[in-house]
Amino acid sequence: MRTLYHHWLHPGARLARLVLGEKGLDAEERIVRPWIRDEAFLELNPSGDVPVLVEADGTAVAETIAVAEYLDETYPDPPLLGTDPAVRAEVRRLVAWFADKFRREVTDPLAGEKLVTRITGNGAPDSRAIRAGRANIHIHLRYIAWLTERNRWLAGARPSLADLMAGAHLSLIDYAGDVPWDDHPAAKEWYMLLKCRPCFRGLLGDAEPGLRPARHYADLDF
Repeated sequence: MRTLYHHWLHPGARLARLVLGEKGLDAEERIVRPWIRDEAFLELNPSGDVPVLVEADGTAVAETIAVAEYLDETYPDPPLLGTDPAVRAEVRRLVAWFADKFRREVTDPLAGEKLVTRITGNGAPDSRAIRAGRANIHIHLRYIAWLTERNRWLAGARPSLADLMAGAHLSLIDYAGDVPWDDHPAAKEWYMLLKCRPCFRGLLGDAEPGLRPARHYADLDF
């Protein structure tokens, strides 16, 4: 059986779990704590980061985008990058938007400060970063609304890697209770559609002792 090395606090690892779910692929999930040096894991990925996917034949694929695109190319049903070159380009653009810009402006200041610092014992959360993340998220939720007003999903008529990457990040922030859904009904409607997909079931079961999710986190209708 294939194995996915991941940690629930890592948005890229959450993306890998969502892609596996969309593809209907089983995987044994093994938790890795990237902030703790693990020599055996470094043999799989010298960067020490998750996700890492290991197929039953021993093929190992490391890092977020490589894992996501490998799964889409190897198991093409359903096609999460799309089949039209223009759509694929847009999907990749939005994947980069959430992996880089959204993470820097929202995920790291919110989930990073409120969740990761507590798990790793890396000091107290930075209140200034949290305030910045709470201000920045409104811009991104308005952008999601703008995109979904033109298409049912972020990059077109079907769910894609763009939706899954956005959902991977937003689900972490939602765990911390910091998504102002009521201020952004269009983004909320999109997220509800995504949250109801079977691939999200594993994420909605995430929990850390002593670190409870927001009350609505696992509710499909908020």
